[in-house]
Amino acid sequence: MAGLKKLNAWQQGMALVKAIYAVVSHLPAEERKFGLGDQMRRAAISIPSNIAEGHGRGSEKEFRHFLSIASGSLAELETQLLIGEQLNYFPSTTIEPILRLITELRSKIDGLSKHLLNTPPQRRSR
Repeated sequence: MAGLKKLNAWQQGMALVKAIYAVVSHLPAEERKFGLGDQMRRAAISIPSNIAEGHGRGSEKEFRHFLSIASGSLAELETQLLIGEQLNYFPSTTIEPILRLITELRSKIDGLSKHLLNTPPQRRSR
């Protein structure tokens, strides 16, 4: 776990979870519990969780696979934030910093995946 905690992508994923929980708390009760809020929390949690699961696997191929899943969850979360904005649940000023974090995290995940692709298996450390 110590190696995982050093990964910038995992750290940013954890920060994103906190940001999403904060923004979801402003949704109407029915959306918070059963609708958009539930979906957003699940997508956000999926991001660092998949980074962690991939990191815990024994191969670069599996790690890249789980990074791809995390990237998909980022796209899902981005869409959900924009839906919330269009439904007037979130002002753009509230979601803009989160969207920037998503963009930064997507870049980190893509960079990590490319790094794994170009790193010989025996050199990867957990």
